[in-house]
Amino acid sequence: MNCSSCRRLALRKAREQVASTAVHLAVQANSICSRHRVRSLDQSRAVATTFLPPRPGDTDVETAEPREITTSRSGSDRIFRGGVSASGILVLVIMALVGFFLTIRALQALSQAGFSFITTQAWEPDGGNFGIAAVLSGTVFIAITAIFFAVPLSTGVALYISEYSPRKIRQTLISMVDLMAAVPSVVFGLWGFFFLQGQIIGIARWISTYFGWIPFFAVDGSDPDDPLSTATVFTSSTFIAGIVVALMVAPITTSVMREVFSQAPVGEREGAYALGATKWGMIRSVVLPFGKGGMIGGTMLGLGRALGETIAVFMIISPIFVFQPHILQNGTNSVSALIALRYGEATPFGTSALMAAGLALFIITLIVNFIASSIVARSRSGAATDD
Repeated sequence: MNCSSCRRLALRKAREQVASTAVHLAVQANSICSRHRVRSLDQSRAVATTFLPPRPGDTDVETAEPREITTSRSGSDRIFRGGVSASGILVLVIMALVGFFLTIRALQALSQAGFSFITTQAWEPDGGNFGIAAVLSGTVFIAITAIFFAVPLSTGVALYISEYSPRKIRQTLISMVDLMAAVPSVVFGLWGFFFLQGQIIGIARWISTYFGWIPFFAVDGSDPDDPLSTATVFTSSTFIAGIVVALMVAPITTSVMREVFSQAPVGEREGAYALGATKWGMIRSVVLPFGKGGMIGGTMLGLGRALGETIAVFMIISPIFVFQPHILQNGTNSVSALIALRYGEATPFGTSALMAAGLALFIITLIVNFIASSIVARSRSGAATDD
């Protein structure tokens, strides 16, 4: 064998030995790393497990086991939790007692009238001819008229406060809206009777003249050629009462809408601006769609307030007991005004009939307010989720 063959053979053996040594070292390194990872995992588990010192009375101290760490409420926490729970239960109990009281007092009248209590327009309980068809329809017409004026007004005010008003006066505007909700209803009634009624006759006559072909705006006995003789036809109407009630429910709807509008996601606002939207474009594409649930809920809450309004409506309207669909014409009625008008002179059976009317109004407003509260709560939870 020549020298070159010997050198090649020696070089091949050296390479094989180096490769075998490298593989062996790699296997050892991998084993060491695996043992190190297992040891680190055991140490982390040991650190994560909390061993509490033995409690007094423990006999087996050597076999200490991890115990669950629990927190106990303090005395003040238990008192507060109990007080809040009792308050919530008390509200439900009061509502149930009110419904139970009205039901018991109304049973006598309801058992005699039956289903005709809903369909009869006249109110002569002592003669056996009574029902809430006329007053209930008047209540609905007044409430719808109020919502028709209150929703646009509340939406505009809420958008201005949340989007356009300077920060220096924003809190002042919010306080003024809240204070408006605290004004007594009798003040609104006096203002509507002595001031608004005289100012609104011209507008009511104009609507009747040009839109009288719509049944709701038609006025019987109106003569455009003799405005002085027909001025009283437009007084004490559903239209005037609805405007007054609209001013009373506007603070409620405004507060709900403003709160929901202010919760519109900042990211979506900035995204709209980044795409070149104007202020109104951002409001139209982000704020209004986001606050749709709050707008509906605020409207429903305002509707519940409008359905139960008593004193202001009682001071303005001219009570009648017939179905009156003409909102511009003199004469209308409501369930709450009926109770205020007839309760003082009612006989025992008449009182039972009034309680039945109150029960119907109680059920309607309870349903409306429950639906409104559910919608508002859902819109707020959606806002919290999006944020």
